[in-house]
Amino acid sequence: MMVFIAGFSLGFSLILAIGSQNAFVLKQGIKKQHVFLICTLCALSDAILIALGVAGFGVIVKQYPAIEEYARYGGALFLLAYAMLSFKSALSKNHALKPEATLQHSTLKVVAICLAFTWLNPHVYLDTMVLLGSISTQYEGKQLLFALGAISASFIFFFSLGYGARLLAPLFQNPKAWKILEVIVGFTMLFIAFILVFG
Repeated sequence: MMVFIAGFSLGFSLILAIGSQNAFVLKQGIKKQHVFLICTLCALSDAILIALGVAGFGVIVKQYPAIEEYARYGGALFLLAYAMLSFKSALSKNHALKPEATLQHSTLKVVAICLAFTWLNPHVYLDTMVLLGSISTQYEGKQLLFALGAISASFIFFFSLGYGARLLAPLFQNPKAWKILEVIVGFTMLFIAFILVFG
């Protein structure tokens, strides 16, 4: 169960960071346009990438055990950098959600936009395939539980974001709310980096 929670926590922390994909899901949720379809596409895309990362890294590490050590410290450095970027964003940027009052797009156009935000974003590969894949090697024989935890986090996050957007809309029009979110993400990343190196 602890492995599942570890996967869930890391997956949730990574996906929580502000990005174009999350902003798109949030805006569509506020506008109540194709919410179920968008949440499903985002979560399934994450599930595919997480599964590929966990499965691929497991095979590679068995052939080259030294990779595990490099992956652990590389993952910790990545998380540290991610944390610093979150803190920098909290201190220097003023995010505020301002959904435009646009006409409803066709289903095909919304799907294309959603897939572009997901699959053309280099960070999604770093987060899911590289980082989650490398960290999963710490849980020999229990990688499936780790992956299921991370995948569950994606489904819960995207559907909560999409359908809870109407409740969050007034809050995230305030730049201070984004700053608090960035700080929480930053400290979470620092904690996970610490566990990777010293745990």
